[in-house]
Amino acid sequence: MPEATRLPSLNGVSVFAFVGSAGTGKSQRAQLVAIECGVDFLIDDGLLIRKGQIVRGKSAKTEKNQVKAIRRALFEYPDHRKSVVEFLADSKPCSVMLIATSAGMVSRILKNLGLPDPVRIIRIEDVSSPEEISKAKKERSIKGQHVIPVSHIQVRKHFAGKLVGRLKVLFDNTDNMEGEKTIVRPPFKFLGEVIIDPAVVDQMARFIAERTSQIASVVYAQTKPSNGGIAVQVGIKYSPGQRTILSLGENLRDRISHAVSGITGLDVLRVDISVVEVELS
Repeated sequence: MPEATRLPSLNGVSVFAFVGSAGTGKSQRAQLVAIECGVDFLIDDGLLIRKGQIVRGKSAKTEKNQVKAIRRALFEYPDHRKSVVEFLADSKPCSVMLIATSAGMVSRILKNLGLPDPVRIIRIEDVSSPEEISKAKKERSIKGQHVIPVSHIQVRKHFAGKLVGRLKVLFDNTDNMEGEKTIVRPPFKFLGEVIIDPAVVDQMARFIAERTSQIASVVYAQTKPSNGGIAVQVGIKYSPGQRTILSLGENLRDRISHAVSGITGLDVLRVDISVVEVELS
């Protein structure tokens, strides 16, 4: 393809392939297999992932139909492909692990990205028991869920409105890296409803407020249903500085409202900021 000839060379990138048919639990095992192989990046579902964080790419699960989703997963869109290849070129020498449903899919991705042949191919049967594979297939067929090996916050940012649930596990490794397996449903196969606990919104509001200058501490953060949406209340301890209480409150209100609505898809009807205490020098 003409675009591929203009892309940077990926010689110096070591490739591992993790192969198994759809719904066998590859993505659930991906981070553990990556740790065991010592790889730097995962390529899964159109995403380039490093230690649970999306660094480049776009997920096939964001596409509106299955044909586009397959093309996205195979990196057949030029801009998508270019972004991932250039990032890997800047990162080499490095190693990546492709997560694929077949040897043919591995070959297509290698060709599209200009990657060398795999130094090792791991199959799902090498790391999962028949019982685990059977259970994963049942989950996929009944619930229509897909697990991707990225953090919960990353998934919520990239899959607003498509979040279903989360499974969390601590892997035993020298970095004490916390791996998260987040379950999503693609928009072209959505079943059931999405429920987001108000405590999640409380934590988001608290997180934003605690990292805002002139807020000494967060006294409380509460979220309540309100006319089909939500109302968020945040109490803070104010520390005098360049911004007035009014200016600080308006800025915090807008940031919380934008973040919560953008990440969760909930309608934020109001955000009330109360100054409960003032810190005196």
